[in-house]
Amino acid sequence: MKRTLLSATAIALALSIGSAFAADLPSRKEAPVYIPPPPLLTWTGFYAGVNLGGGWQSNVGDYDSTYYILSGGAVSAANNSGGVVGGGQIGYNYQFGSFLVGAEADFQGTSIGFHRSNFFLGGNGIGVNLPWFGTVRGRAGYLITPTLLVYGTAGFAYGEVQGNWTGFTNTRTGWTAGGGVEWMFAPNWSAKAEYLFADLDSGGRTTFTGYQWGYHYHPQINTVRAGLNYHFNWGAAPVVAKY
Repeated sequence: MKRTLLSATAIALALSIGSAFAADLPSRKEAPVYIPPPPLLTWTGFYAGVNLGGGWQSNVGDYDSTYYILSGGAVSAANNSGGVVGGGQIGYNYQFGSFLVGAEADFQGTSIGFHRSNFFLGGNGIGVNLPWFGTVRGRAGYLITPTLLVYGTAGFAYGEVQGNWTGFTNTRTGWTAGGGVEWMFAPNWSAKAEYLFADLDSGGRTTFTGYQWGYHYHPQINTVRAGLNYHFNWGAAPVVAKY
């Protein structure tokens, strides 16, 4: 009996020591789930997007054509009409600190034109349309915050001028300048609002039976538009801005 009691005491003591030792061992828990850091916000890289807005002309031109001579100058004052402007753009940005430089090209379709009524033609309308224009520009701006850019832009402009009575059409070249704001609301997406002024040359004239035939017209186009850009960030390695 005494031997049995001693054996039971030894077993209980061994179990208590084993439990205490096990309690001191490190627990085996699963490794925490890896949560990747958010992508680096950068303006550096290529982008492409779309835009939509409106436009109007700063002047209505100077007609000099055969029908004007034959009508004895019986042409009313012009109605300067605005229209819808829409298209797409592609470009590249490079960010260094709080500053940004880049280049952008865009192409726009428009419904901009102006109209005159002509007595000689029985009151029928004559005028000039601007079916499309495009620009190739440099951009430079400052990041007010890491996501909000204020910029200026200037460069080369070109566009088609089309007479809606004579069928006369040609492509003019000139310059453009403007500015805007752009907000990066997601790592690869930005929205912008922009104003551009484009000044195209007055073009040449053609001769028909000794008279000047065509439009001596100097297009000056104002556009206000909103746009959406997707930033590809290919090979982007910017200098991170400090604020």
